[in-house]
Amino acid sequence: MRLGLALGYWGRGPSPDLLDLAREAERLGYDSVWTAEAWGSDAFTALTWIAAHTSRIGLGTAVAQMAARAPTTTAMHALTLDHLSGGRVLLGLGLSGPQVVEGWYGRPFPRSPLTATREYVDVVRQVLRREAPVRLDGRHHSHPYNGPDGTGLGKALKPITHPLRADVPVLLGAEGPKNIAQTLAIADGWLPLYWTPDRWAEVYALPATLPEGFLVAPMVRARLCEDVAEGLLPVKAMLGFYIGGMGHAARNFHADLMGRMGYEKEARRIQELFAAGRREEAVLAVPDAFADEISLVGPRRRIAGRLERWRRGPVTDLLVTSPDPATLRLLAELNA
Repeated sequence: MRLGLALGYWGRGPSPDLLDLAREAERLGYDSVWTAEAWGSDAFTALTWIAAHTSRIGLGTAVAQMAARAPTTTAMHALTLDHLSGGRVLLGLGLSGPQVVEGWYGRPFPRSPLTATREYVDVVRQVLRREAPVRLDGRHHSHPYNGPDGTGLGKALKPITHPLRADVPVLLGAEGPKNIAQTLAIADGWLPLYWTPDRWAEVYALPATLPEGFLVAPMVRARLCEDVAEGLLPVKAMLGFYIGGMGHAARNFHADLMGRMGYEKEARRIQELFAAGRREEAVLAVPDAFADEISLVGPRRRIAGRLERWRRGPVTDLLVTSPDPATLRLLAELNA
């Protein structure tokens, strides 16, 4: 099981420790570093900055939002950064949800999310293969564009720049059973959310055998500390925001996943509190048992014992979220 460093997206502004953490992860032998985006900082700019200040570590997006860019644009980002970094890119993509897609990106959330994702990946792969001009008569992504409001003058093109690698790994963030099944069929890897090291087969309904070379790369919040309850507070804060604020009450994929993990009543309560503006209460309503199940928090011996459970499953890359160099060092030592 390889280790990755998940830096996420910026809050109010860039973290002053961004480069220091990335460099420390590379020094410790971490295999990859990952950035994200929501409705603020973008994933690719920060990753390019990190690429310029490192030499070996893999560079992943977890995730770049599909609604933010046409698939050809995303492929151009990946193609460019792969060249500049010497072939270190791992392209993680996510569909996001209706609240963000329609509220932030100002476009309709696809009525057929599976089809939209499949078409998006198809176009990205066509660009990176550069075998022929990009062509797709798609429901969501047509190349050339053939809609009724077009000029009809669109020309099928292939990238001017020759990609460094035709096989840049494409990973998908997927939560529902159908999305996960499609991810296994069309992607090189999967970026699960809220991974449980003991109940993953039950929660995600994974097949007994995964495709050869397929990457399973969940994120885990980690913190080396003596007080477990205190260490879980940042995990609960993250969960409270994602469950309560990252989606509509009627359609929140994160809340649905929490429900499938056995906490449906608690998920709905978190949503209610968050919607009512009672955010601190929403965080405290996150069960400690749930937060603990999906994280690595506590003293060295506790983290060491729990890390073994993550290693026993299908996880190939554990993406660690922690701003603490001591925690990163501990996990590198334990995973050596």
